Amino acid sequence: MATAPRYGSDLVVDLLRAVGVEHVALNPGATFRGLHDSLVNYGGGRAPELVLTTHEEIAVALAHGYAKAKGAPMAAVVHDIVGLQHASMAIFNAFCDRAPILVLGATGPMDATRRRPWIDWIHTALVQGTQVRDYVKLDDQPASVGALPEAFLRAWRLARTEPQGPVYLCLDAALQEEPLDRPVPLPDVTRFRPAAPPCAEPRAIDEAARRLAEARFPLIVVESLGRCPEATETLCRLAERLTAPLVDLAGESQGRPSVPGGHPLDMSGARHEVVGEADVVLALDVSSFLSALGDTDRSTRETRLLNESARVISISLDDYAVRSWAQTFQSLAPVDLPIAADAALALPALLAAVEDRLARDPRSAPRRARAKRLAARHAALRAEWRAAVSLERSARPLAPSVLAAEVWEVIKGEDWVLANGTGKGWARRLWEWRPERTYGGSGGAGLGYGLPAALGVTLAHRGSGKLCVNLQADGDLLYVVGGLYTAAHHRLPLLTVMFNNRSYGNDEEHQEAIAKARGRPAENKVVGIRIDDPAPDFARIAQGFGIHAEGPIDTADAVGPALQRAVRVVKDEGRPALVDVITRA
Repeated sequence: MATAPRYGSDLVVDLLRAVGVEHVALNPGATFRGLHDSLVNYGGGRAPELVLTTHEEIAVALAHGYAKAKGAPMAAVVHDIVGLQHASMAIFNAFCDRAPILVLGATGPMDATRRRPWIDWIHTALVQGTQVRDYVKLDDQPASVGALPEAFLRAWRLARTEPQGPVYLCLDAALQEEPLDRPVPLPDVTRFRPAAPPCAEPRAIDEAARRLAEARFPLIVVESLGRCPEATETLCRLAERLTAPLVDLAGESQGRPSVPGGHPLDMSGARHEVVGEADVVLALDVSSFLSALGDTDRSTRETRLLNESARVISISLDDYAVRSWAQTFQSLAPVDLPIAADAALALPALLAAVEDRLARDPRSAPRRARAKRLAARHAALRAEWRAAVSLERSARPLAPSVLAAEVWEVIKGEDWVLANGTGKGWARRLWEWRPERTYGGSGGAGLGYGLPAALGVTLAHRGSGKLCVNLQADGDLLYVVGGLYTAAHHRLPLLTVMFNNRSYGNDEEHQEAIAKARGRPAENKVVGIRIDDPAPDFARIAQGFGIHAEGPIDTADAVGPALQRAVRVVKDEGRPALVDVITRA
């Protein structure tokens, strides 16, 4: 292994080491053969460690999951134009999810005199970064080895500056392979840290506290506050002081879980009720106000507000992350007190201001009565969900609620982490739901996220003793089956439980809704939707990659023993395991 950089690509490895990148995910490509050689023969393949994937989409989604679990980016390397095209959907997911990823690309030599016939010409673009420019925080392509450190450190800093997101740095193949004729000094990377996120303006915080303290029925809705897990405790204290119900909007694709499911003020399962009653709404890291405060007719796409009289306070950095092409800014909703700030940083100040006002307000009886009423409704919701499991226990195929309950029964005594999925929301309803143990969905609703992101979470927790669990949809897995190779090859101890309804279920629901709206046969909703004839045998597919796998299973009694065997493989052998369970479409 070399000890001093000799080529441009060696310098890239030095920069990766300097900023603390521990892992680089890639699928091999000739345009970054120089960087690949440097990672292996200069970096030794361990500093940073290479993670081999079978598709660039897997590489980027793996880095996406890793960033959320680790709280720091890793790198994903993508080959030229075509590799970037493969990776583009995963990059878009990360952009929507505000996940920091360093995407390193490559291009055929920009100097036309150094290009090989045909292949280097079709794999050279002006400018390659335009493919993803509308959904990265920065794209750059340094023109010399001397310009590399500045371009790299700028990209690294911006990826980690709030609101975070992916960046793309394209490395000319000739630049990578250029011999260094003199040393290129590395800057002191500690002087290029991300800027501190903005705090809320004190007068705005005081006004927000006044409105909340004086409210008849305050409500707190959150969407992505879970990006900062330590904010959960402050959030709950604020809700308790105000006796304000909490609604967590995080779902299969949207947001980051923020509210403990067992908290007596958690009313996420009764959103319509509490939104309709609220007179003041505090929205924390909420991008879609109509999702929070409205109701949508699936067949007509029409949305109505559930409560037009409620006054809204918003604390968010979303206005700092607007792109015109990707309309992630959502519909323009009226907000009475908008505060552009990091919500996690604003919460302690808001809590202090609320406590100060409530200390001077003797009217505590209404809050006590409201707390009792909300706790009773919370308990009733949880009882309804448990009853649903009992009612569906004997159904074949399994109801998602039953499968979620079976998984919980096996893992509840473990130090578990939910790396992906919610089992159609049933994990949140039935488990002892803790936001710091969950990471939310893709952000961009692009399929192919689940397994590779779960592998990234597992990589981030490798060696920690945590049991990483992936509640995996079948249609999503079919996009990225090659991720099973990465799981097996790198011995990533991930427990994957298939919620296999043999259908693109979301689209099936859409086809049913539109058929009914048009007066057409709803039974045709399965045409071009169902994944059968043949039905993929995911257990056999996983076994083909050397992974312990069982299934397909379609009875509740068989699920628990299969899961227990899989957990033993994951924990005792440090290998991945998959259990394929057939669920109701």
